[in-house]
Amino acid sequence: MLKVNNLSGGYGGKTVVKNMTFHVEKGRILGILGPNGSGKSTLLKMISGVLKCETGEIIIEEKPLKSYDNKQLAKKMAVLPQLNASAFTNSVYDAVSLGRYPHQSGFFSSWTEEDETTVQRAMESTGVSQYKNQYLEFLSGGEQQRVFIAQALAQNSELLLLDEPTNHLDIAHQKQILDMIRMQVEVHGLTVVSIFHDINLASLYCDELLLLENGEVRAFGEPHEVVLQEQIADVYQARIATYPHPELPKPQITMLPTNEMERKAAAIHINKFQITKDYIEYQAQAPLKVISSAVHNAGIGWYDTLLNRSIAPEYDIYNVKEETEHFLKERKFSPTNTVVMLTAVETSCAAIRHFSKNNAEILVMVTAGVGNSVDVTKTYLREEEPHIGTINTWVIINGKLTDEAFIQAMITATEAKTKALADQQIKDAVTNTIATSTATDSLLIAATQQGEEMPYAGPITEIGKLIGRAVFEVTIEAIKKYKQHYNK
Repeated sequence: MLKVNNLSGGYGGKTVVKNMTFHVEKGRILGILGPNGSGKSTLLKMISGVLKCETGEIIIEEKPLKSYDNKQLAKKMAVLPQLNASAFTNSVYDAVSLGRYPHQSGFFSSWTEEDETTVQRAMESTGVSQYKNQYLEFLSGGEQQRVFIAQALAQNSELLLLDEPTNHLDIAHQKQILDMIRMQVEVHGLTVVSIFHDINLASLYCDELLLLENGEVRAFGEPHEVVLQEQIADVYQARIATYPHPELPKPQITMLPTNEMERKAAAIHINKFQITKDYIEYQAQAPLKVISSAVHNAGIGWYDTLLNRSIAPEYDIYNVKEETEHFLKERKFSPTNTVVMLTAVETSCAAIRHFSKNNAEILVMVTAGVGNSVDVTKTYLREEEPHIGTINTWVIINGKLTDEAFIQAMITATEAKTKALADQQIKDAVTNTIATSTATDSLLIAATQQGEEMPYAGPITEIGKLIGRAVFEVTIEAIKKYKQHYNK
């Protein structure tokens, strides 16, 4: 649909865009990224024909841009610039109707049913139909932006050029506009070239990205090829981290402060544990980075309260979300700042110890309800519903772990727990083989994220050795407490 070959150009004798080459296929969205002054708007103006090229060429549907007259080009291409100003007062309906001008034989002398339908559809898809009789100057900036997008859509062109289409819009309307544009692309084969400042939105909605740096192409390709941590950090001169979108195979970024923001000291202390009849609580001095398989706030996040809650064997596990939130609010815990695990074991059976060696320091808490232990290699022989039982393990580390270290710490802790079950000859009652876990074990790794970075936590690292020993010993202690209590 659009080909740009060795394009150069700019303003007043200054070359802003330098030797750019890329292409956009029909029915695709290309997002243009780059810091301020990198040439994004200049490039868009050259593609639209507002600025002439110094060298190179722009080809639209196999024809050079310069071969189109203004009206022909308007039928092929619609442009939404970053700033829109009305020279005279327009109603929303009139402003959107201007998009149909390229399709008229005279100034609205041939207005057709198709024109009217197209205008109405454009207003509906952008959510501005309710304002159709209002004047533009009485609308908010975000509402005006949606009107101008509706105008561009009413033009019904095959190529749409957008300069910051979500400027002035809140997140609900950003989603509405970009979802609507995505639908036009997928259903009607519209081709879109758009400038974005928001890298996450560009990655989420675009098929390809063009990353500019000092007027040149730094990278061109699919989002996973362009949104690379080191590359984005280098181009924007900013500290960032990348992570996968939770639902789509698209990279996302988060900004990091240039200098680490001052954080409250978060040293770990065993006296921060509180044990009541209903739960075991660890209250951190400052939020800990946590990865867990908890029933409440599972996954990765920052939390300062950890709860291991003792529940009755007949607890309704299928209503756990609502019941847990009620439990937390009733006891004045913050639902968004608390991780909760469940166990049928009484809190008096918990084993808690502190371990340290050289620069490594950890706290380990285990409750080991092994009455319903299973051999994971034989569970395919079972038909019954999962039992609550559970071995819950917490490993709280005074240190700064990488993502890799968090995962390795989970593996190391799990291996140590399994070894403890073997040591204590805990068996699967169905198969009479050595158990490896219970049906509903849960694990939590938390770190203060302060101090020297720990890149790995495998079994031969300093922190891994400590985790292995600590989880093994504390799990054995918890198993013995459980047996002593429940075998009375």
